[in-house]
This record gives sequence, C-alpha cells and structure tokens, in this order.
Amino acid sequence: MTPLLNTIASLPLPTDAARLFHGRGGLHAGCEHWTLDCYPPVWVLTSFQPVTEEALATIGAALAARWEQLAPGQPLNWVFQCRHEGRSDTRLMAGSVPEPHAVSEDGTRYLVHVLRGQNHGLFLDMAEGRRWVRALAAERPRLKVLNLFAYTCAFSVVALQAGARQVVNVDMSHGALAIGQQNHRLNGVATGASFLPHDIFSSWGKINRSGPYDLVVVDPPSYQKGSFVAGKDYARLLRRLPDLLAPGGQALLCLNAPELGTDFLTEPMHTLAPELTFVQRLPNPAAFADVSTERSLKVLVYQAPG
Repeated sequence: MTPLLNTIASLPLPTDAARLFHGRGGLHAGCEHWTLDCYPPVWVLTSFQPVTEEALATIGAALAARWEQLAPGQPLNWVFQCRHEGRSDTRLMAGSVPEPHAVSEDGTRYLVHVLRGQNHGLFLDMAEGRRWVRALAAERPRLKVLNLFAYTCAFSVVALQAGARQVVNVDMSHGALAIGQQNHRLNGVATGASFLPHDIFSSWGKINRSGPYDLVVVDPPSYQKGSFVAGKDYARLLRRLPDLLAPGGQALLCLNAPELGTDFLTEPMHTLAPELTFVQRLPNPAAFADVSTERSLKVLVYQAPG
C-alpha cells in the first residue's frame, strides 16, 4: 500500500471533484486494486478486491493524519466501497455525507451520491471530454447537441452554459435523467434541454426528427446487461452517425473498456461511416494515467464533411 499511503501523505486541500490515486492504471505495483477520489467534502476509497479491516484502518489513519494537517479541527468524511465479482458494498467509515451532495468541476456543480451504487453521478475520467464540449459550444454558438446515454446530463449542462442552443438527452434511466434535470436547475440552466427516457435503439424515429445535430455525444456503458454491450451494440450506433450529423458536425465517441482498444472504434468507422473524418483522440485527465493507452478510456472525435 506504500504508493497509496505516500499519495495520501501529500494530498492537496481539494476544491473540485477529482481522482487523487489511480492504482487501476497499473503504475503503482501492489496497488492495482485501489482508487481514491474526492467528492468534497468526502473522500471515496474504492477497492476492486476484498481487503482486510487492518488495511482499511491503516488507510483511515493516514487520511485522518493528512486531514488534520489540511483542515485542523474539521471532521474527516470518508467512504469505502468494495467492488468484487459484479457486486459492491459501500460503507461510511467516518464523518458524514451531505444530502443533497453537490460537487464542482470548472465552476459547474453536479449532484452526486457516493453512498449508493457503483456510479456516483459524475464520471471523473470524462473531465477532459466535458472541457472539450464546453470549448466547442463556446466556439460555435447555437450548437444543437444529441447526448446519447446521457446519464445525469453533465455534457448537456456544460454545452448549454457555453452557448449551445439545444441539447437532446437520451437515457433509459428515468432516475438518472431526473438527476440530470436537477443538475440543470442547480446551474441556472433553465431552457434548451429536453430529456427522453427511452431505449435509444427503439427511439431512432424520435431522435432523427429532432436532428440533424452539430454534435453527437456517444458515451455508453461498456457492459450493461439487457441494455448495452459494447462488443455487439456499438456498431449499431456508429452506422447511424452520418444521418444524425449536420454538415460539418462532430461526433464524440467514448469507450471505457480496458479489453477493447481504439481499433474497436476506428475500424468499424471506416466501414460504417467512411464519410466521417477522424480528428483527434482527447487526452485523459493526468490523474488517470495508465501503463497502456489502449487500456485506458478512449474518447475520439470525428467530423462530417461540409
């Protein structure tokens, strides 16, 4: 645990939500199962394998010691989640969690829920994707955006804040979209967003009628039983892109599956949407550094002609 403990010993006082330790990237021998995130004012420690109570006590003591240096006299709030064999167990280890719990990133606020579920309401590894969307919307005023697998609609909020005209958010989860609506209100974004709680694959008619779009964001889960399995379903999305995009429109394609490399997206794009041109792969946040760029999050930008 030495690399994790060394990181804790030098933690900064956090302001924005962020990852602080990414053992999953394989750069810290012996700590491949650990991650440490901050959703101020709460630390979230995650292990992807069972760990001993002794190990948790050691980490808890390290967090407490560092927190006393950073914020003397203030309570330490931290949560531990163990994910193993498809299940998760979450415990409040010390302090408390605000309810509601809102965190910030680049001045935008998002509701999160660190005590339930494996996904906390904001995917920290997608921070550069959100920055790219914000910059594009600022550069191209009146942008019309399609946000597929919208989850809690972070892309929608930053696009509208930056000047987008309209964002169509589509996700099967009514609950996630309800949080997305709250995120818009939290940031004073009162108009421009619509929310479709539908299965994307059975809603193409409605989605097409609202198009074409200047930007299509495709950020699906890599595996969600009964909903989406990247290995067989992603290609079904890619073949739709040419009809969804306006002339000169762009697509942001996201893939977070360590077992699938960039060619999983680039090769079918050549076949299914050859008229779209590859523009760039976005960098991942520095905190998510990985021994292999092919294992890490892939975020690719394509552009339609015109």
